[in-house]
Amino acid sequence: MTETKWTLQGREFANCNCSYGCPCQFNGLPTNGNCWAVFGIEIDRGHHGAIRLDGLRMAAIFKYPGPIHKGNGEALRIVDKRANEAQRRALLRIMSGQDTKPGATMFQIFASMLSKTYDPVYADIDFAVDIDQRRAHLKVAGYIDQRGEPILNPVSGKEHRIRIEPVGGFEFKKAEIGRGWTKAMGPISYELADTYGQFAHLHLCQDGIV
Repeated sequence: MTETKWTLQGREFANCNCSYGCPCQFNGLPTNGNCWAVFGIEIDRGHHGAIRLDGLRMAAIFKYPGPIHKGNGEALRIVDKRANEAQRRALLRIMSGQDTKPGATMFQIFASMLSKTYDPVYADIDFAVDIDQRRAHLKVAGYIDQRGEPILNPVSGKEHRIRIEPVGGFEFKKAEIGRGWTKAMGPISYELADTYGQFAHLHLCQDGIV
């Protein structure tokens, strides 16, 4: 870890292959024994040292053959094409867990459990998320086609609203829970359908949740 300080305030949507409750959020093993996940983040305000990151987006595709803590995962990181060279370096350092206290953020934890990282992609990231409404979409041509929606009550068909609030977590203080569909393409490819989705405000720094 270097001495560079950073902060990130923004909004996230993530979809993984677990059931709606995602046992990982409760220190349980993943629903299917493995972990496949795709996320998008829009930074409202942020910096890495003196480099401003306001308004930029990032996304990533992860695939672990078992629970994340057992490692041997692979990842593809996608950085907003609008970012200049300094901003690209800064975002990749944050996403890869550098300049971060060990165990402090999901970026550092997920990165420490990888055995293969593909070359980063610089692309247009079409991303929008409404956390209260539990709706989102994330599109990166040739890599990600994703959407998020509310959970529906199986009897009435009405939208079901529920949230989780981890204590001492490493990603968010509170997340609205919904469901998602994702088609991941490129070097990591798979499809998720009607599985766990989370919609959350993020406020992170090199030491964890702010």
